[in-house]
Amino acid sequence: MNRQSIIVLIGLLFTLFLSLTLPEIAYSGETLSVQGMGRGGMRGGRMMGGDGRIIHQLFANHDQIRRTVEEIPGGVRTVTESDNPQVAALIKEHVPRMYQRIENGQGIPMIMMSSTLPTMAQNPDLYHRQFEMTSKGIMVTETSNDPDMVAVIREHAREVTGFVKVGMPGMMDGMMR
Repeated sequence: MNRQSIIVLIGLLFTLFLSLTLPEIAYSGETLSVQGMGRGGMRGGRMMGGDGRIIHQLFANHDQIRRTVEEIPGGVRTVTESDNPQVAALIKEHVPRMYQRIENGQGIPMIMMSSTLPTMAQNPDLYHRQFEMTSKGIMVTETSNDPDMVAVIREHAREVTGFVKVGMPGMMDGMMR
């Protein structure tokens, strides 16, 4: 079995484990602005529910997603969209769920796939998170007055762009770091 097959197999098993063991989080609304609420971490030994399904489907359909990243003073503005209505709906569901988790101090699912998510989840008071739905996805603005957090925000934007470009192998590379 070659390296890529092993990476894909590990990713699928990990996603299956998470989807079977984690709770759902409900969210409704079109806009959310969160400033410094909650702390990252697990509650009750569980990290996520439908989030695993969403993330897995986004990775599986990464080739149907387009993403732009603009560096702005103190952070980034990203636009992530798809012409496929089902994929666009997943994109629109994913970001509010992640911000809700941060707001509620629930931690971030699949945090080990990213070098930046642990810092972002543990320091929600150091940056401002805001999003706006577009017709085909979502526009996100993340900013901070802390230069170190600005660097983390920008690196996270690059990580997510990498996930969009290569899908599951990008996630697995992050997990193996």
